[in-house]
Amino acid sequence: MNEVMTPRGVEPEKILQIAIDMKVPAIMSYLSRDKWHVAKVLLTKLDGDRLSVESAVSMRQRPINIRVDQPVGISFKHGYGKFVFDTTVKALEPSTNPETCRDRGGIIVLAFPDKIEVIQRRSYFRVSVPESLNVKVLLWHRSGKRGETDPKHDTAGEMHNCCQGRLMDISAGGAQVIVPNQNDTGKANFKKGQFVSMRFTPLPYETPLVLSAQIRNALPTADEKNASLGLQIVGLEASSEGREVLTRLIGIVEQYYQINQSGVKQQAVHPVPSTD
Repeated sequence: MNEVMTPRGVEPEKILQIAIDMKVPAIMSYLSRDKWHVAKVLLTKLDGDRLSVESAVSMRQRPINIRVDQPVGISFKHGYGKFVFDTTVKALEPSTNPETCRDRGGIIVLAFPDKIEVIQRRSYFRVSVPESLNVKVLLWHRSGKRGETDPKHDTAGEMHNCCQGRLMDISAGGAQVIVPNQNDTGKANFKKGQFVSMRFTPLPYETPLVLSAQIRNALPTADEKNASLGLQIVGLEASSEGREVLTRLIGIVEQYYQINQSGVKQQAVHPVPSTD
C-alpha cells in the first residue's frame, strides 16, 4: 500500500492515450539553472517512441526554460492514483496551431518512458504529524550545482536564509511547516513562489530526509509570531533516485496515519475523564 507501484494489466501506451484523449492536466518537473521548476502541461500526441506535450498556460506568463536531452519528470492524476514517470527531451518543435505557437511556445517532444508507475491517491491526503512527535524541519534557499539532481545526497551547495521550523502535516505531494518570524518587518524570510530545500527526521533514529519544495502559500499564524508555509514537494518524479525517496515519503505518511489511528483507538477505550 505504501509503495510506488507499476499498474498491472494496463499498458503504458493505453495510460498515456487516455491522458491525451481526456486532456488530463499534467505537471512537468525539471531543473533550470540548478533549481527545480514545475510547469503545467498537456499530453497532446503519442507517435511511436515520441510523446508530445505543450504548456497548459501562456508562455508569456510562465516560460519553460528547457533544452534537448534534458531529463524531466511527468505526473498526472487519473482514476485510482497518480501516474509518474521520468523521460528526456528529444526535440523542441513549433506548434502546427498558430494560436498555440504564439501563446504556449510550441511542442516539447519527449522520449517514450521505459516505465510508468502509479501512487494511490490516499498517499496525497495530508496526515497530521502525531502529537507524540516534535519533528523539526530545516529550511533554506540553495545555490550550487551538486546535490540538486539527487535527492538522496542533497547536502552540497551554499545555504541562504536557513531557518528551523516544525512539521505540522505531510503528504506525498506537500507539507505544512510553521516557522518563526525573523526579519525586521516581523515576517518570515520565505515568500510564496520561492523554491527551497527542506531537511527533517520523520521518526527518531531514522536517516534524515532531504527534499526540494516550492512555497505555495505563506500565512501568519493566529498569534502573528510565526508563519505557516504550505509547501509543494517537487522533483521526485524526474529520476529513479527521486522515486526511491518518494517511496520512503509514502511510507512515512502511512506510519503517521497508523500512529494517529492508534491514538484515536486508545482514547475510545480509555476516554479522558471530564473535569466538569
